[in-house]
Amino acid sequence: MQKQSAGILLYRFRKNIAEVFLVHPGGPFWAKKDLGAWSIPKGEFTGGEEPLVAAIREFEEETGLKITGQFIELTPVKQKAGKLILAWALKADIDTSECKSNTFEMEWPPKSGKKKEFPEVDKVAWFGIEEAKTKLLEGQLPLLTELVDKISAPGIE
Repeated sequence: MQKQSAGILLYRFRKNIAEVFLVHPGGPFWAKKDLGAWSIPKGEFTGGEEPLVAAIREFEEETGLKITGQFIELTPVKQKAGKLILAWALKADIDTSECKSNTFEMEWPPKSGKKKEFPEVDKVAWFGIEEAKTKLLEGQLPLLTELVDKISAPGIE
């Protein structure tokens, strides 16, 4: 069965400039990576869960914040490894200082037998569209492109 993730691409306008909210994965494998390492808040879900419900749950797990509103469905994208990402855009403005991620545990250093806890997300930030294109994981760039097309369309704010 193909792995699937569901996520939310938040956007806002500051001085009529579009910005998107992205998260940086926590843990030692991502610690020194920046360009091309950021993501929309997302996570895996099972076939029994509604994808939008999973996306909202994952957003809360990775940021500690609940979101509601008029969700705009985006076209699913397939990552290089084959995982399918289902995403929704939402116009909302959140304060990044209020974000607090859940954590995960892994053996670190490798083969040490020691378990260490890391935040699932270690940084969150708002980025203008051009900067977001450099920060976002390559496989998620089509989500950003589609968002820009949708928010540039008449009737979408």
